[in-house]
Amino acid sequence: MSYPGYPPTGYPPFPGYPPAGQESSFPPSGQYPYPSGFPPMGGGAYPQVPSSGYPGAGGYPAPGGYPAPGGYPGAPQPGGAPSYPGGQGFGVPPGGAGFSGYPQPPSQSYGGGPAQVPLPGGFPGGQMPSQYPGGQPTYPSQPATVTQVTQGTIRPAANFDAIRDAEILRKAMKGFGTDEQAIVDVVANRSNDQRQKIKAAFKTSYGKDLIKDLKSELSGNMEELILALFMPPTYYDAWSLRKAMQGAGTQERVLIEILCTRTNQEIREIVRCYQSEFGRDLEKDIRSDTSGHFERLLVSMCQGNRDENQSINHQMAQEDAQRLYQAGEGRLGTDESCFNMILATRSFPQLRATMEAYSRMANRDLLSSVSREFSGYVESGLKTILQCALNRPAFFAERLYYAMKGAGTDDSTLVRIVVTRSEIDLVQIKQMFAQMYQKTLGTMIAGDTSGDYRRLLLAIVGQ
Repeated sequence: MSYPGYPPTGYPPFPGYPPAGQESSFPPSGQYPYPSGFPPMGGGAYPQVPSSGYPGAGGYPAPGGYPAPGGYPGAPQPGGAPSYPGGQGFGVPPGGAGFSGYPQPPSQSYGGGPAQVPLPGGFPGGQMPSQYPGGQPTYPSQPATVTQVTQGTIRPAANFDAIRDAEILRKAMKGFGTDEQAIVDVVANRSNDQRQKIKAAFKTSYGKDLIKDLKSELSGNMEELILALFMPPTYYDAWSLRKAMQGAGTQERVLIEILCTRTNQEIREIVRCYQSEFGRDLEKDIRSDTSGHFERLLVSMCQGNRDENQSINHQMAQEDAQRLYQAGEGRLGTDESCFNMILATRSFPQLRATMEAYSRMANRDLLSSVSREFSGYVESGLKTILQCALNRPAFFAERLYYAMKGAGTDDSTLVRIVVTRSEIDLVQIKQMFAQMYQKTLGTMIAGDTSGDYRRLLLAIVGQ
């Protein structure tokens, strides 16, 4: 992939991080508030939303939190695995290759000069496209002084009435047939916290479990999407990780997508939820399902101990760049532990400064060096961390593109990203998608999906 002007001339106009000397425009750690329940999905501390955005102190609606063990409707007992749709609770949705990797074109040009980069694996079905239609997708450059603000497409509904919404859903599912449009109108226009209140009001009013009723009325991708929208955010991440490691085979791309992009607090909440809901230790499951340097990277990620100080130490950036060069390009072989230590511990603003220092020093950018020195899933994981340091919305925009590109659709990835980013930065993801691929996200979704599933996805993305 070509990154115009990368790294000296700046990055896209959406959440990456300020370049060297612009740290004052980056919000201090912890500015994005985490109320008493779940933190927002996604990585990084985001700037305060303007007053016209989310209500409340930092704007993200106060979540309801994931329930105590066994408390989530239909949750499996400790030690059990999540089941889906035939059993109780939330569990394995049908098919889907999970995370579609972070593909790069065969060659990419950076500010430091051209570099040949091999395509990593990770395309659904194991196929790697020989050519990207419409030319190479790009990460456009940005003015260095833009203050970053992110925004979701779903906001809490005004004049919210959980009992009234529960009644609408009850009528939509009562009798012969199901009024899917009524269901779409409610769930696509309520925040996750409001959906949790609707779920509680439904049980209070009718003595029935809303999730079980929805599962009996829906099927396929529409069912998976609805169930994802009704899961508390942290539960959905924990459930996705459990599903990715359950049964034969492992969906490594899902592990990378979640563990390499979330904040410290989000990861710690996921670890606690994974233990309380599934009676399992996340780190032990990772160790048993992965191996080698990839295992070590994921274990580092699930500690939730990345430095989140938003100030930049330029001397450290220079020293880290030198160490990374000597651990890779500057020697025969690769010192993988050096890459793991720096990429797993440094803050995202610090990593961005390190990437800039590396490019000046090595005349090659760090992303292409990682591609030259690593392969397989550890390469994908390390590059995911670097891409999130540069531009998180662009990272997810590319994920969505490759989930829908070509024959077939990776619906699990499409659902997971649309749902988890819908209240965080889906507005910026849409903007990056249009900028990178010259088509809107809604247009591509409409061409790859159908029926009520398409209608609900488009309602969430705001088309």
